[in-house]
Amino acid sequence: MPKMRVAQISKPGGAFEIVEREIPSPGPGWVRIKVQACGICHSDSLIKEGHWPGLQFPRVPGHEVVGIVDALGAGVTQWKPGQRVGVGWHGGHCGQCDPCRNGDFFGCTTNLQITGISFDGGYGEYMIAPTLALAHVPDDLSPVEAAPLMCAGITTYNALRNSGARGGDVVGVLGLGGLGHLGVQYAVKMGFKTIAIARGADKAALAHRLGAHQYIDSQTQDPSAELQKLGGAKVIIATVTNGDAMSAVTGGLAINGTFLVIGAAQSMTVSPLFLLSGRRSVKGWYSGTAADSQDTLKFSVLTGVRSMNEVYPLDQVAEAYERMESGKARFRVVLTTGH
Repeated sequence: MPKMRVAQISKPGGAFEIVEREIPSPGPGWVRIKVQACGICHSDSLIKEGHWPGLQFPRVPGHEVVGIVDALGAGVTQWKPGQRVGVGWHGGHCGQCDPCRNGDFFGCTTNLQITGISFDGGYGEYMIAPTLALAHVPDDLSPVEAAPLMCAGITTYNALRNSGARGGDVVGVLGLGGLGHLGVQYAVKMGFKTIAIARGADKAALAHRLGAHQYIDSQTQDPSAELQKLGGAKVIIATVTNGDAMSAVTGGLAINGTFLVIGAAQSMTVSPLFLLSGRRSVKGWYSGTAADSQDTLKFSVLTGVRSMNEVYPLDQVAEAYERMESGKARFRVVLTTGH
C-alpha cells in the first residue's frame, strides 16, 4: 500500500513524530486531500499539550489546510479530483440540533467537528475531511498565501464584517501579531478608520505599512484616552492573548461600542458601570464555517490582503511549532509538503 508522512502527537505534551502511515481512503461524504500547505496556529497547542477534553491520540494537528482534492468518498458529487480546497477549524456539524436549525452551526450540540481534533488535520502529506468542511481556494492565491487565511484570516475578517461597524467608523485593532496584522488590513479595506494599538514605538512603521490611519503605543500612551479623543471606537477587536492588555483598552469604546474578543485570554476586567452607562458590550467571536472561509479568501483576493508568513518544510515541524510558540514569528508559520 502507498504510504504518506505525517507529523503526529502520541501523548499529551509529547514531541512531534514524523511517521509513515497508509494513505487513507475517504468514507461516504468525505474527500481525500493532497496537502500542499498547512498553517501552524496557537490553537494547535490544545492538541500538542492534550488540553482538549476527550482528545484521542495519536493525533495529527492542523486546521489551516490548503491542498488538492485527490479522491472522493461515496455520494460526493459536488467536488471533483483536482479542485483546490481549504479546510479550517470548523470541520462539520449535524445540521439537525436546535443551534444548527437556527443557522448557528458553530454551536452544534450533537456532532460538532473540529479539524485536527475530531479527525486528523493537515500536518501531513494527505488528510481526509468531510465535504461540509471544504472551501474553494481561488487560483489567485498560492497554497502558502491561502493557508493562514483558513483560521487567522477568517477569524479576523468574519468578526469585523459582523461587528456592526460601518464605513467611516473608528475601529481599534489591539495587537499586531498573527491575527492583528491581518485585522488591520481587513479593517482598512472595509472602510473603517483603523487605529492600530500595540506595545512599542517600533511597531508604528508596520502599522502604517499595513494601512492603519493611526498608531497608539500602549507603553507610552493611554489607549483608552487616545481612542476617546477620536470620539471613541465603534468596535475594538482584541487579537492579543493578554487579559491585562485587553482590560486597558475597553475604556476606549464609544457609546454603543463593542469590544470584540478573538484572542484567547484567561480573564479580563471591565467596569459594569462603564458598560451600563453607554450600552457598551463585550462579545466573543467564533471563526466561521467553510462558506465564511470562501468569503474570506475572495475578499482577500479582491482587496490584496495577505498574511506575512515564515515557511518551513514538514520535516522541520518541531522547529516551526517552537517558532510559533515563541511569539517571534513574523507573523504566521506555514508548513509545506512539497506537493
